[in-house]
Amino acid sequence: MDATPYLLVQLSDPHITHPGRLISGRADTAAALQHAVERVLQIRPRPVAVLVTGDLVDRGHPDEYAQLRELLQPLLDAGLPLALLPGNHDAREPLQQAFAGLPGVHCGGTGTPAIQYALDLPGPLRLVVLDSLVPGQPHGGFDDARLAQAEALLAERPAIPTIVALHHPPHTTGLAVMDAMALQHGLDGFEALIARHPQVQRIVCGHLHRMTLGRVAHAPVVSAPSTAHQLALELAPDAPLALALETPGWLIHAWGPGLPLVTHLAQAGSPQTLADL
Repeated sequence: MDATPYLLVQLSDPHITHPGRLISGRADTAAALQHAVERVLQIRPRPVAVLVTGDLVDRGHPDEYAQLRELLQPLLDAGLPLALLPGNHDAREPLQQAFAGLPGVHCGGTGTPAIQYALDLPGPLRLVVLDSLVPGQPHGGFDDARLAQAEALLAERPAIPTIVALHHPPHTTGLAVMDAMALQHGLDGFEALIARHPQVQRIVCGHLHRMTLGRVAHAPVVSAPSTAHQLALELAPDAPLALALETPGWLIHAWGPGLPLVTHLAQAGSPQTLADL
C-alpha cells in the first residue's frame, strides 16, 4: 500500500497592499507571500491544493488583488488547485473579478453573493469553504442564507471526512481585542451546523495571525499564522492590538492511508539542522 500522505497547505492573512507599501511601515507583505509560495512549491510530497483563509489583501482594492494574483500565479502555473475565501479586509467583487476562473469564485455584479463552495480532494477528503465576511465590519457573521448553503454543501457528501474553512475564528481565544472581531452573527447556527455533521474533522480559520487550537461541537478548530506579520500574544483583557516580530508561517494538513488528519505548523525561516551547528 502506498503510504504517501496527501497534503493541503493553508496560507492565511497575506494582507497584500499596493506595490511598495508596507504594513505599519515595517511589514513587506508581498515579499513574505512570495517567499511562502516559493517554499510551498518545494514541499514534498506535492500538495494536492493550497487554501488561503482570508485577508488576502489589506484594503480590498482591485490593484491589490492584481498583485495578489501575480504572487499566487506560480501555484496555478504548477497545477496546484487554489481555494480562496474572503476576510474582513477583503471585498468580494474585486476578488471575484481577479480570480473569476477559480472553482467557486464567480464574478458577480451588484449584490455579489457570498463565496461558498466545496472541493473534493483525494484520500478522500472534502474541503468546504465558507464566507464569514460582513462588509464594512471587522467581525464576522453568517446570515440564514449562508448557513442554509453551508448545510447543503455538507449534506452532499456526509460520509466523506471534511475540513470546513472560514476566516473568522468561531470561538473565543482569550485575545480580547481579537475576540471582539471574531465570528459573531450566526454563531449559534454555525455551532449547530457542525454538530449535525460528524464528518467534519477539522475547522480551519485565519484572522488571528497566530496558531491557536479550539473546538466547536465535536470538531477541533485551528487558526493559521500569517504569511507576513504576527499579532502579539497579549492575554490581558486591556491589551492593545500590536504587531509582533515573530516568524511567519502556515499550516500543512496531512492525511492518507494509516494517517488520520493531522495538522503541522510550518515556519518561513530555514530550520536549523544538526549539520548547521
